[in-house]
Parts: sequence; C-alpha cells; structure tokens
Amino acid sequence: MLVRDAMSTVVLTIGPAHTLRQAATLMSARRVGAAVVLDPDGTGIGILTERDVLVSLGLGQDPDSERAHAHTTTDVVFAAPSWTLEDAAHAMTHGGFRHLIVLEREEPVGIVSVRDIIRCWVPARRQAAQHTPA
Repeated sequence: MLVRDAMSTVVLTIGPAHTLRQAATLMSARRVGAAVVLDPDGTGIGILTERDVLVSLGLGQDPDSERAHAHTTTDVVFAAPSWTLEDAAHAMTHGGFRHLIVLEREEPVGIVSVRDIIRCWVPARRQAAQHTPA
C-alpha cells in the first residue's frame, strides 16, 4: 500500500504569524493533528503539530501571543505519494515524529500520520489472516 492510499488530503495550511491559539482552533475544527506552515519569505514549508502547541502551553507561554513560526519544525522530512507505507513508517520511526507532509511537484498535497498508516494496516492484515489457509 502507498502513501497516496493512506494520506489525508485535507491539508490545513497556516502562516508563520498565526498565533498558537489560532492554529489550535483551526486544527481542532478540522480534526487534524498538524498544520503545514507556509512561509514563502522565510523557511518555506514547515509543520506545527499538536505536540508543539502542548509543549508551549506546558512551558506557560501565552497561546495568544506565541506565533507559529517560533514553534514550527522547519527541518521537515517530506514523503512522496509513491512511497510505501513501510517507507513512511520507517521515516517516522527513524525521525521520532508522527506526521509527514506529502509533496508532489514541491507542493503539499497531503499529510500522512501514524494513525493513517495503522488505519490501513490493521484491516489489510486482518483480511490477509482470513485468507491464509490454516
């Protein structure tokens, strides 16, 4: 199975000047765990995750004054839609993160998460087990 089969094509994009509260509100409304941060004048494409927001709050920072750019991961590992789910899972495990931005022609076309991969693998493995002779 490929990343294109598992990825969410609902890509929330925000700018670097969004506050963490704005980002969290948008992420919650879209029911996603990450936002792609587009900064054409700066770092390019980055990612802000629910964990980044949580860490900031845990540090006592004000979500109404903290900006996305200060919490964005910019050394992002990108996936291609043609990657296998095994490739994506390996990249996540090796890098210690739970989301991959999927790029096609240098544009974000999706996000694949650990949850997306598990959602695909569990039914596939269950179906394979049912068709395996005893």
